[in-house]
Amino acid sequence: MTSAAAPLEGRVIALAGAGGSLGPILARALADEGAVLALADRSQEQLDALVEQLDLPAERIDAATPDLLDPAAASAWAAAVQERFGRVDGLVHAVGGWRGGKPIAEAPLDDWAFLEGLLVRTVQHTSRAFHAALSASGRGRFVLVSAKQAVRPTGDNAAYAAAKAASEAWTYALAQDFNAARNGATANVVAINALVTPKMRAESPEKAFLTFTDADEVAAAIAYLLGDAARKVNGQRLALYASA
Repeated sequence: MTSAAAPLEGRVIALAGAGGSLGPILARALADEGAVLALADRSQEQLDALVEQLDLPAERIDAATPDLLDPAAASAWAAAVQERFGRVDGLVHAVGGWRGGKPIAEAPLDDWAFLEGLLVRTVQHTSRAFHAALSASGRGRFVLVSAKQAVRPTGDNAAYAAAKAASEAWTYALAQDFNAARNGATANVVAINALVTPKMRAESPEKAFLTFTDADEVAAAIAYLLGDAARKVNGQRLALYASA
């Protein structure tokens, strides 16, 4: 249930990657904080299931399947969200994907081509598409979900780490861009080592998941960054994992 005091009451939040492991948990957390949700994912089936699960009034939810690898499709999604709700106050980029596991000399460079598109290009396309709306909001927020590997790469994850690092660099540049314009918008990163969901814990109760971050903790951090309490937090990296 929400109330007039809900931290994100009435704010229009776009969520890219809504059908992934984090997406449904994050969507529920933002909905409970009062947000209006514009969900995007590649899978219509997963979106339909999520919309049914959230059970929000029609005026508080929208779902679309834009190809975020296509800048025109990303722009069309942003325009459609703005037309539907009149504004956009936040964009969370939770598009995920992984390839790796082989040493640098053996890893196929096709892995980089795949990850550069999925983890970098989609960040570029969505942030550019929503830039004007976030700048006009007065309290625009961009949040990137990233990974520990962006700053601690390993030889068997070079392509993934490089792609995550590039997406983080883009986000920090966006933060500086917002700050220079003095438009009240911010851009920040939430980074994890690995994600654990309630379903994963239920399926493997014997596991401790010591190096994992609970999905609800990630959702809480993102909700914080989207709200007024974080209005002075810009260009920062919230590392939700142990330093060791």
